[in-house]
Amino acid sequence: SVAGLSVDVAAKRVRVHDKTVDLTPREWALLELFLARPNRVLSKDQIADGLFTVEEILSPNAIEVYVSRLRTKIEAAGVHIRTVRGFGYVWEGDNE
Repeated sequence: SVAGLSVDVAAKRVRVHDKTVDLTPREWALLELFLARPNRVLSKDQIADGLFTVEEILSPNAIEVYVSRLRTKIEAAGVHIRTVRGFGYVWEGDNE
């Protein structure tokens, strides 16, 4: 867990400093991907595999859009989703 972030997986609920944050199903899936692999780089392909079906056509910036939306909603909790150019993204929280 991260200091200001509370995640209730069973209830699919996220709270940032005790305020409930509404996530879309894809934002939730993205959060779960990051929580399962803290401090490890997730490639755009890994993220796409977790968020989209094979049949869906992805726009080139779809992953950036979802990461950006998730960042905006939870960064106040002390979470940092860092871009690793050429590789993907890494979840960094203040929970070290």
